[in-house]
Amino acid sequence: MSQLIYQFYIRLQEIEPPIWRRIQVPDTYTFWGLHVAIQDAMGWLDYHLHAFRFRPKHKRDVIEIGIPSEKWDDLETLPGWDIKLDSYLHQPGQWFEYEYDFGDGWMHDALFEGLLVKEKGSKYPKCLGGERACPPEDCGGVRGYYQLLDILNDPDHEDHQEMVAWLKGHLKKYYPYNPDMSFALRKCAFPVPQPDGKKPFWKNDVL
Repeated sequence: MSQLIYQFYIRLQEIEPPIWRRIQVPDTYTFWGLHVAIQDAMGWLDYHLHAFRFRPKHKRDVIEIGIPSEKWDDLETLPGWDIKLDSYLHQPGQWFEYEYDFGDGWMHDALFEGLLVKEKGSKYPKCLGGERACPPEDCGGVRGYYQLLDILNDPDHEDHQEMVAWLKGHLKKYYPYNPDMSFALRKCAFPVPQPDGKKPFWKNDVL
């Protein structure tokens, strides 16, 4: 049994102060497993498609790993459940990109920080830390996120009550939403990733 783990730093692009997480996953994981771990650590609900992207030096081609889909594929997308992490992650300090929800376009910077030895008695994957609350799912990307914050901070805004009702009625029940809420490690749970890529949103056709 392998005694090694990968450590990653994940942060959302274009949001300040940064929303970030640091996670560790077994070295036996595929990119599908890493996707599930990022979803759980960040606080996303895994409603939508995703993609990892690598931009090799001295090459024009972008390598995309995720869920192949004829609807969205401008690039050939390699199925993440077939590709082990060590296929593309070779050197600590390597940056790559993780996009979630091609409609809202949540772009994450991902840093491979190193290959470490498992701690005795620890369970993996696990989250080591992070800061700030994840944006509400389906809020409209970075622009919609900042608009939502402006509306919530202005009780007299014409859309204030509508946005409060939307947050209260959301599956995750985001209300009251506080973007600066301290990240709670104890609430970070990691289910076992499904190896074949068949996720619930496929059944509901929510892409």
